[in-house]
Amino acid sequence: MASASVIQVTKDNFDAEVLQSTVPVVVDFWAEWCGPCKMLGPVLDEIAEEKKGAVKVAKVNVDEAGDLAVEYGIRNIPALFYFKGGELKHKSIGVQPKSEIVKRLDSLD
Repeated sequence: MASASVIQVTKDNFDAEVLQSTVPVVVDFWAEWCGPCKMLGPVLDEIAEEKKGAVKVAKVNVDEAGDLAVEYGIRNIPALFYFKGGELKHKSIGVQPKSEIVKRLDSLD
C-alpha cells in the first residue's frame, strides 16, 4: 500500500504538484504490471515519509496518464525524474537504491 505522503499525479495536477512545487520533486513513472516498479514503490514510500515537507514524491501511472509519459519520452519504466523549480534536473531508468535516490534529491538543494 502506498504511503499517504506519495502524491498520485495525472495530467490534471502535474503542473500544480510538480512544476509549481516549492520543494524538489521526484516523479516515478510506473505501471501496475511492472515488477521492478513494484520493488521501487516501498523505497519511495519510505523516502516520502522520511523527507516529508522537504521533498515531494509523486507517481505517474503510465497506463492512466499516457499523455504525460509521451510528453516526457518515457520508453522504459520505472523512470525517476527529478524536478526543482519547475525544471527537470535529472532522470534515471530502472530500480535505484534508496541511497542513490536520496543523494540525488539532496543534490537538488
